[in-house]
Amino acid sequence: MILKQFIVLLLFLCVIEPAYSAEKIRVLGLFKDKALVEIDGTRRLLTAGKASPEGVLLITADSKQALIENNGVQSSYTLDTRIADDYGQPTGIRTVALTPDKQGMYWADGTINGVQMRFVVDTGSTLIAMNRHDAGKLGIDYKRAGIKTLSDTAGGIDPVYIVRLRRVKIGEIVLHDILAAVHDSDFPAYTLLGNSFLNRVDMEREGRILTIKKK
Repeated sequence: MILKQFIVLLLFLCVIEPAYSAEKIRVLGLFKDKALVEIDGTRRLLTAGKASPEGVLLITADSKQALIENNGVQSSYTLDTRIADDYGQPTGIRTVALTPDKQGMYWADGTINGVQMRFVVDTGSTLIAMNRHDAGKLGIDYKRAGIKTLSDTAGGIDPVYIVRLRRVKIGEIVLHDILAAVHDSDFPAYTLLGNSFLNRVDMEREGRILTIKKK
């Protein structure tokens, strides 16, 4: 009888697998019903309703936060929030994750000198570049404060003024004293996030996702 009970207990223990619980989860990017996360050092692109190989389940997500279930516990995460054993210690690392549009362009929302701005990431642009209308929106008197030069664009030769921007912010990444080019024309149609900003951050592409991280 005792032997039979022992065999039953042994079989019962064999079929029970210990529940896996991720120790560290960090959100790198937030999208509609998707989240780019780092789970115990491994990057995963989670889709709502589907669990990762580690058993981490994305419940819902939008551009502001994600609701993630780990070992039966649901917690809200914002960009670059790390949940460890105490469930809720933020890190000092600042990252922005971007996905391309149908034309393959990467867009980023941010600010220049505190004014809302939408950028196109452009590694082919030496400086942050904008047209005269966006400069006016920012209150930049580029003809007085800028250094005049000429630029060969698709529309011809444009007068360009080199100015300094006090503060440029993308997501939670903030840089100060950034050179920019103001074209005295309607070009470029959108403000370009050029290398005067990009050379001061780390960039990494994984699949279609571009991650920008402050150095």
